[in-house]
Amino acid sequence: MSKATNVLGGELQCCCTNPMTGFYRDGFCSTGAGDVGVHIVCAQMTQEFLEFSKSRGNDLSTPMPIYGFPGLKSGDRWCLCASRWAEALDAGMAPPVVLEATHAAALEYASFSDLKQHAIEV
Repeated sequence: MSKATNVLGGELQCCCTNPMTGFYRDGFCSTGAGDVGVHIVCAQMTQEFLEFSKSRGNDLSTPMPIYGFPGLKSGDRWCLCASRWAEALDAGMAPPVVLEATHAAALEYASFSDLKQHAIEV
């Protein structure tokens, strides 16, 4: 099995393990057939984005212990749905991204220049 590639063309790096993120809850923004939401953008949460996401019906800040979800706060990294990041970009609310940990498939949802413009150093 080949390793996943990031938007820079290198090996996909870990996004975050505290809190544990990724569709497979392994810290990586990997994707597969069951990942309907395409959770492939490694983003660093901001308060503005968390409020934006909540206003769109996806509350990422409220803990949901039944699902083992701690709730996110500003500064946390999380594998976002690519379409949600693109929606936030269009609304001027896109959170910063970690290019090394963002799956190459994100380029189907956003341009490299938009991702790079919102990039943060690891």
